[in-house]
Amino acid sequence: MGNPKVLIIYTGGTIGMINDPETGALKPFDFEHLYNSVPELKQFDYELEAYSMDEPIDSSEMSPSIWAEIATTIFDKYVNYDGFVVLHGSDTMAYSASALSFMLQGLKKPVILTGSQLPIGQIRTDGKENIITAIEIAGMLDANGESIVQEVALYFEYSLYRGNRSQKISAENFEAFDSANYRNLAEAGVYIAFNSEALFRSKLPALELKTNFCTDLALVKLFPGMPIGSIAPLFDINQTKGVLIESFGAGNSFSNPAFEKLLTNYITSGGVVLNVTQCVTGKVDYGKYETSQIFSKAGVIGGADMTTEAALTKMMFVLGEDISLDEKKRRLTINLCGELTYTES
Repeated sequence: MGNPKVLIIYTGGTIGMINDPETGALKPFDFEHLYNSVPELKQFDYELEAYSMDEPIDSSEMSPSIWAEIATTIFDKYVNYDGFVVLHGSDTMAYSASALSFMLQGLKKPVILTGSQLPIGQIRTDGKENIITAIEIAGMLDANGESIVQEVALYFEYSLYRGNRSQKISAENFEAFDSANYRNLAEAGVYIAFNSEALFRSKLPALELKTNFCTDLALVKLFPGMPIGSIAPLFDINQTKGVLIESFGAGNSFSNPAFEKLLTNYITSGGVVLNVTQCVTGKVDYGKYETSQIFSKAGVIGGADMTTEAALTKMMFVLGEDISLDEKKRRLTINLCGELTYTES
């Protein structure tokens, strides 16, 4: 079968910075010096190749067009590699991992995003271990010669998470990510222990590239006493095709006739509203409390236990599809890529 072949895709971020020995300033990572920065990679029996975006960026500058560039690169090179590692800034990594899971449906190979809290050139960097283990996972095969991981995942500080279940939880700790509503896919200790039952397996016969994302969306986080007039412009069908609401608890809202009218009119005019909880764990569960009735009456879709990152990128994907409005709403309620637990397709 030969040695596994892994493509490392560099998009930017802290992990891709090294210290200039003369000035001490941080500069973009040079892949020609990859093995000098991480000499442990020479011990792999993998074939490693590297690809860098023309203009590596801070992850705060990430956008759907760059997600499409990453996804298209993977799609175009898919048959040539056994796995892919995407080096990415940590701040928006969960958004990118979620987006790529919808753009690359039907994966039978791993796409592992990783990064670091400290630049690769610093003595205490977490980047080395993250790169090394992400690459190792990307090339690992099971007893049948198939990739153990066949989805978009995120590796950080000894844990492998489903990409569209992950969230960044710390700006300064090495354990910067979590997957609060779903089990980790693997833990890296002396051995890499996979949670086989947690791994996603697509039923699609082949890889499909879906990059036509709708970006005419708004995100509204409710707070007590929120003035409805300040958010009313976001519910304009001529400006936004969908609105994601972060609500209280199990999908609850304050009682406000003006808010209910705003939601109803927007949805009646063809807008799509999806509701996820502000809580770290749990799900939207209409009917559990009376204060969720404002959403169910207006036709707001419950987002089950999706993260905000997954819900937003899923809306971009679904609303960008050339399908009926009813079908778009239906797809938002079903599990496409392992992004939600509580609703079955």
